[in-house]
Amino acid sequence: MKSNVYALFCGAVLGAVAVLSVPAPGHAQEAKPVFNAEESKAIEDLVRNYLLEHPEVLIQALQSYEQRQQAAEAERQRQAILAEVEALSRDPDDPVIGNPDGDVTLVEFFDYRCPYCKRVSGTLVQLMEEDPKLRVVMKEFPILSQESVQAARAGLAAARQGKYHSFHFALMDKGGSFSDQEIFAVAQSVGLDVERLRADMQDPAIESTLRRVHRLAGKLGISGTPAFVIGDTLVPGAVGLEQLRALVAEARAQQS
Repeated sequence: MKSNVYALFCGAVLGAVAVLSVPAPGHAQEAKPVFNAEESKAIEDLVRNYLLEHPEVLIQALQSYEQRQQAAEAERQRQAILAEVEALSRDPDDPVIGNPDGDVTLVEFFDYRCPYCKRVSGTLVQLMEEDPKLRVVMKEFPILSQESVQAARAGLAAARQGKYHSFHFALMDKGGSFSDQEIFAVAQSVGLDVERLRADMQDPAIESTLRRVHRLAGKLGISGTPAFVIGDTLVPGAVGLEQLRALVAEARAQQS
């Protein structure tokens, strides 16, 4: 990466040298280049030697470049979130936990097989318990395995029986794999009608919901789980309780 920055830096200098070496428009037969080939080579050597003697310039250039790239991507994501507000927070097929009429909406993209999603699951429960005005939209985003897909289908099917909350956190608390047998055992333990669940999991509408979430994640640049969206902010990773509190408080303040 540093060598790329060096190449870009030298290229920019040499490009400027080349421009100065080209005759001005309208005077192609009269004007002489500002620098000849020997002078251009000397400038190139000067730049190269300076960078070799002061490598911190390369580091500073790289850091500045990365900061600009990160800022540009953050703004692109912000604009994408604003363009997809309804799809993010008001898709009628997405399960909602917490207070369905809450004043602040937190959206989570997750995968049942994701260990980081499991880690943040307890944090989310604690946040909802201490904030009765929080509305949480659950985006089933199975990306790790076919077992993830089956668990996501089961989650969406459980929502049709009004038991999404208990089934979701029971799956999150479960370790190991998610075979159909294990998924249905968890479903039975929380009082779901397993036969109805099994039938609903095959409904094409559930597959359509999963595809919609995948397309939305692609638009926002989400490629891993967990990922949270609140207001116009995307926060990837297993966010801690204090950070989630701060994000919710900021979103609530912006609405007042």
